[in-house]
Amino acid sequence: MKNLVALFLLAASACFGKNAVEVGTYPQEVRTFYQIKDGLPSDVVYSVAISQEGVVYAGTEKGLVYFVNNAWRPIEQLINVPVRQIVFNGHQLVVLASPAAGSFIAIIENQNTVKEIALPADFSQCVVLAAEDKIYLGNTTGLYLLDYKKKPKQIALGNHAIRQLNFAGENEIVAATDLGLIKFDLKKKTEEALYPHSGSRSWAPRDVQAVFQDGKGHLWFASPQGVGMFDKSWTLYTGKEGLPYNKFTPAAGGANGVVWFGTSKGAIRYHGNHWAYRQGKRWLPDDHVNSIAVNTKGDAWLATNKGLSFIEHKPMTLAEKAKFYEDEIDRYHRRTPYEYVLEVGLPEAGIKANIRKHDSDNDGLWTSMYGAGECFAYAATKDPLAKERATKAFKAMEFLRKVTENAEVSPPHGYVARTILPTDGPNPNDGRLEHDIKNKQTGDKMWKAYEPRWPRSADGKWYYKTDTSSDELDGHYFLYGLYYDLVAETEEEKAAVREQVKALTDHLIKHDFQLVDVDGTPTRWARFSPKEMNYSKNWIIERGLNSLSMLSYLAVARHVTGDEKYGKVMDDLINNHGYMQNLSRQKYQHGIATGNQSDDEMAFMGYYHLVKYEKDPERRSRFAISLWDSWKMEEPEMNPLFNFITAAVCKDVTYTDAFDTQSTEPTGTWHEDAIETLKRIPLDRVDWRHDNSERIDILRPHKSNEAYDERPLARKGYRSNGKVIPADETYYNHWNHDVWALQAGGNGHGLGDGAIYLLPYYMGLYHGFIK
Repeated sequence: MKNLVALFLLAASACFGKNAVEVGTYPQEVRTFYQIKDGLPSDVVYSVAISQEGVVYAGTEKGLVYFVNNAWRPIEQLINVPVRQIVFNGHQLVVLASPAAGSFIAIIENQNTVKEIALPADFSQCVVLAAEDKIYLGNTTGLYLLDYKKKPKQIALGNHAIRQLNFAGENEIVAATDLGLIKFDLKKKTEEALYPHSGSRSWAPRDVQAVFQDGKGHLWFASPQGVGMFDKSWTLYTGKEGLPYNKFTPAAGGANGVVWFGTSKGAIRYHGNHWAYRQGKRWLPDDHVNSIAVNTKGDAWLATNKGLSFIEHKPMTLAEKAKFYEDEIDRYHRRTPYEYVLEVGLPEAGIKANIRKHDSDNDGLWTSMYGAGECFAYAATKDPLAKERATKAFKAMEFLRKVTENAEVSPPHGYVARTILPTDGPNPNDGRLEHDIKNKQTGDKMWKAYEPRWPRSADGKWYYKTDTSSDELDGHYFLYGLYYDLVAETEEEKAAVREQVKALTDHLIKHDFQLVDVDGTPTRWARFSPKEMNYSKNWIIERGLNSLSMLSYLAVARHVTGDEKYGKVMDDLINNHGYMQNLSRQKYQHGIATGNQSDDEMAFMGYYHLVKYEKDPERRSRFAISLWDSWKMEEPEMNPLFNFITAAVCKDVTYTDAFDTQSTEPTGTWHEDAIETLKRIPLDRVDWRHDNSERIDILRPHKSNEAYDERPLARKGYRSNGKVIPADETYYNHWNHDVWALQAGGNGHGLGDGAIYLLPYYMGLYHGFIK
């Protein structure tokens, strides 16, 4: 068996090294908010601009400020004066101020006001364009030239409501107006409506909200019809081309060709044929964007009525990102002396202070997946700290068995609990039975109502939670195999794994492949018996998954203990009870965007060891084709964990039936998708709300088994490129999240851990997919 593992590891190194993606340093996107508490005079920010020297200015409800040495400083003459718009004219700053006493234009040089020009009342919220000695104003009645001594003089676009102005050459101004995109020739005094066209499409845009130039001199506009860019000819963008949203506010371009669009529900960045949608408090203090300024790096300052957001790209490596998450976990996410790893609560939204730690039904699963990542980390890097972390995770799982033993109320030997709570805290049994009875009567008819659901340990120090589910066991066995192969180096370490695996697996076999609880009956979900899998209507949906799980548990037990009795039990389930046949369609909801992502997460962990440990080529190929079939439905999800598992264990495995021979390796862009997701998982793991339901680049999936999936499919969708919404435009707590959901996240009071990144990253590093 040891030789088999060694051969597998050698093959992995040889086969995958040539396919590794050398990521190196990449731009990690992060944001910083600036509000009153950070030095702004007001959270209401109307306008933002950047000087030629890179100094940021913000026009707020209570004055004009500029940012220097990480502090906001006021322009003294404009303290408490509403500043509606700010634009640069060379080194001069042109400011539209609108105090109650009357609006005016202020010219500022070297942080001092050198001139003020009074404006009529109907210019209190106009748009401003400045060049050399001329200032142009646009309001709801047209385009005006401002004389330094006289009131504004209308020069064009009568009865047009102007939203944004931009120079398009030495003597031309292009205006975004309610009636269209209009070009005005300053010399000829002529107006020309622009009708962008590309291929078979021709637009007569209306309600144009933005017009600007990027750093390459390309002219852009934004309207409800979509976005257009002129570079010798027009290119038009709609949802079909990836444009996420079309209710625009002002927009701006950057020196390196990056463009940013403000909208009433977030901001949009476009660069190099890639669109990014920045909505919700992960990115913005408020969704309605009033103004945008883009620096020379393409990073954006975005003004809203609840503060400023600075969205920037910081150089980072995937390894540095992993260290960031590991440090965060060590700082915030370890619960009890056994250090169970899971999300925590934040009393104040988004603020990592006064952390509230709590238990969950899946402490065993989440800690196992974290520990599995650290197993790969140790195998790939030989970092002693990774071994220490992996060992802690294994010990935590080991304790979930030991805590149940020899107590006043104990399940049969080998049982593992869901989690633990200290007995010096509240009694979790209080009120629990009533809750369970109600759930059984009104919800899940198979729910168990018994007490104590939380028995005490033999030493009286712990409550341990029972009714352990199959997803917990999937996590346990996934960790056990990895810890045994990659971390356990001494005989004592390996013996501990063998004892743990033997006790749990023997428990399942003894009780007809069921996890039997303290009340002498099987738990609600950890049930794998042939009688139920093959003959009970209650388990039709779980038939394939639970057959997979049980075979995987036996494969791990045979591998770890070296005892062929587990192989014989596995043979019996396959040859006499159809468990291999059940795997032919492991995923019951056999279609894109269907089913339960929690089941998918469980299945892929089971497949990893089942395929890897199988010695019989024909049987291994059948396991692998089942995995491939499951992966094909997950392919659009860009899931690095699922992609790397499939690539790792299906390398060079083919499947032959009566008609054909096919590879079981993943195909298409699986590798690029995995790397992209790893890059785009935000450093910020706060559960901010994301709402993608109004996006115009989203397509709806086909109708599926709605009798099972009662959630309206209108709440699900995918982008026009066929892929799900990217990781930085939604929220994943774990890989059991429905990535097709258009609304995700919470209210900012939860902080997820980084295991969602660490497991696939270190798996990819170990298997040679990442260099």
